[in-house]
Amino acid sequence: MSSSPAPCSRSWSISEDSLRRYVQFASESCIQELLAASDTNRGNGNDGWKVLTLDNGVEISKRRSGSLHTFRSRWLLRSVSPQQFITVANAIDAAKQWDSDLVEARYIKDLEDNLSIIRLRFGDNSKPLFRNREFIVYERRETMEDGTLVVAVASLPKEIAAGLHPKQSNAIRGLLLQSGWVVEKLEDDSCVVTYVVQLDPAGWLPKCFVNRFNTKLVMIIENLKKLAQACPSEGEI
Repeated sequence: MSSSPAPCSRSWSISEDSLRRYVQFASESCIQELLAASDTNRGNGNDGWKVLTLDNGVEISKRRSGSLHTFRSRWLLRSVSPQQFITVANAIDAAKQWDSDLVEARYIKDLEDNLSIIRLRFGDNSKPLFRNREFIVYERRETMEDGTLVVAVASLPKEIAAGLHPKQSNAIRGLLLQSGWVVEKLEDDSCVVTYVVQLDPAGWLPKCFVNRFNTKLVMIIENLKKLAQACPSEGEI
């Protein structure tokens, strides 16, 4: 006899101010990790990144982090400004256009102008790595002094997530341990994009599904490139 996964047995109800302070603290570390991963001057072979593919100007690498891998993709977008790219990548209502496995993405709470809590849900027909998974994540958006745009996204602790949004009985709640975008402006109004992701999908999966995440990255990058190139520039809006 089979049964549905049991819901999280613990949940924490915390004030909005406490949630804001936690997310600000946690996201600061995520931002620094993203900036370090995007720093090409550190790519000296001793930083643990192993290049998996380098094709058509798109590099995909991975690095072991404990029992899981962190994946990094990096590519050049010509004649696309950082703002054009972020407009597409951050458009939650358009996310299903560049990630076909996603069936729902919605804001749960806005903590500040640049700080939000989001629910991501993947359905029965998604690829095995994401099938029936949901993620409760924070999203923090920052512009650095040199104009580099950074978007940090990671899961909330499961107890806080359960207090904000109880898990559906048929869903598996995964953990997005670290992810986000770093978008660096170039002189000719082009940009270099670095995307980093490390996730624990939760539930049992063959190791090959988790470690071949790079095939999904290739699809996401191609979809994002097309959407960003079709997005109007600031002068056209």
